[in-house]
Amino acid sequence: MTRFLTPIWLFSATVLGAAHPMITPAPNLKDRMVPVERDINPVSYVHGVLESLGSDVSSYVASGVPQFFQDFPSGDAVESSLGIDDDDLAATPTQVLNIPGYANWTEQGWNVRVHGNVYKQPNISQERLDDLANIFLIGTDIDELQPNEQTQARNLTASIFVVQQSDLNVTINFENDVDVRPDASGGVINAEGGAQSIQLPYETTAEGDFDAFIILQNTTGPNGGHLIAGNATNSIQSLNMYANGTLSGNATAYLVPPTGFTIISDIDDILRITKIYEPKEGLLNSFARAFTPWENMPEIYANWSASIDDFHFHYLTTTPEQVTRNYMEFIYKTYPLGSFDTRPLNFSDVSATLSIRKFLLDKIFQTFPQRRFVLMGDTTNSDVMKDYPQLVRDFPDQVQCIFLRNTSATDDGDLFPYDTSGFEGLDQRQYMFFVHADDLRGVDIVGGNCHNAAVQQNVTFGWQGQGFGNAAPALAIKGWNWGLLAMSITLTTIAQIVL
Repeated sequence: MTRFLTPIWLFSATVLGAAHPMITPAPNLKDRMVPVERDINPVSYVHGVLESLGSDVSSYVASGVPQFFQDFPSGDAVESSLGIDDDDLAATPTQVLNIPGYANWTEQGWNVRVHGNVYKQPNISQERLDDLANIFLIGTDIDELQPNEQTQARNLTASIFVVQQSDLNVTINFENDVDVRPDASGGVINAEGGAQSIQLPYETTAEGDFDAFIILQNTTGPNGGHLIAGNATNSIQSLNMYANGTLSGNATAYLVPPTGFTIISDIDDILRITKIYEPKEGLLNSFARAFTPWENMPEIYANWSASIDDFHFHYLTTTPEQVTRNYMEFIYKTYPLGSFDTRPLNFSDVSATLSIRKFLLDKIFQTFPQRRFVLMGDTTNSDVMKDYPQLVRDFPDQVQCIFLRNTSATDDGDLFPYDTSGFEGLDQRQYMFFVHADDLRGVDIVGGNCHNAAVQQNVTFGWQGQGFGNAAPALAIKGWNWGLLAMSITLTTIAQIVL
């Protein structure tokens, strides 16, 4: 096979198709409308608390994004901070972050979303990587970590200091070679046809991003098989996607029928232990420590995968693209196969971060107007607390269940307040706040009874978990000052230390 031997700027024959009118069109990432920043803290008490921590810090944390996952350098800023230029990168191989996508059925056939990022990774010495890692490991030196933690910290730091490649064409090779795990993948099956090469209709953006819906031709498979029409099957078919010209651009596309159930699941502090509300723990859990599942959530998801026919799993995190490889590797080793969404580099500032989840949620809801959705999140995300109940109102026939982990009930380090007012008026059978993973065992997703009667709710509607106290002093959480942490991780600081 010569799949990886073609340079990324040389591509095979193009196969393109227009999207069906009912489908959300491919986004124009070069001309995105500036989103409106949300007022996530309307109460004066909450204003006082969050202002004492720094408005940028509170906005990120309240959106479920670790504060240290922001202000990453990109493009020319990386070259400048590392003292390199385009000539230094000329011989460096082009790499692709190819994110597992979903496809829906249209009158023209299967319409698959392909998205990701094209970049080059500079050669950085271990000494320089250690210096860079120490910027993120506030309060901990890389020399104090265990050897495996040092390796992970260096690898993750290297993935941050990459140079995105703009104005490039991307070609994706689709192949019938998905490694499907029986009874552990939500009913996913390997497609029996559809192998082909398709050049995307748009070049990469200034940030190296690509994101487009493309129509698959129903080509004959190795044993004479074909793709099954979406209106003739309930099964989720899968094709592997390989980006031309790189060994790094591998992902899977999931062909999801028009009807059925889809779970959209957050990851941090739901599927893995992150503790974004505790800076030191959040840093170590994200940069150095091996990703660890929260309680027995893998078992819960495996049971749903095996018991709910053709359950489509979609994992949505607003973590920036540069650091999502660890997320995807963890998910596919621990949870059922499924599609993935992350935060494109275009969404980089606070206001955009606070809108990206809703943008991605609306996108998948509009792409599958007949499917029923299960929404999984936690109370630390103010956008989840607002967006999930709003989806019930915006798409009244599509939200099947909402599950929210109450992190403050089990983690005394979670002092951030959360607002439950969006759930007022919703049918209690449609949502549940839970404390432990086992609370989810008694729910009936297919039957629409999403509240385990054994789990008391006692929900009052308004601001909850006011752990700071009414005075809202300018304090440090467990010895860590959020404002200082934010300032220490800006690009300016990185450039000053590196150069």
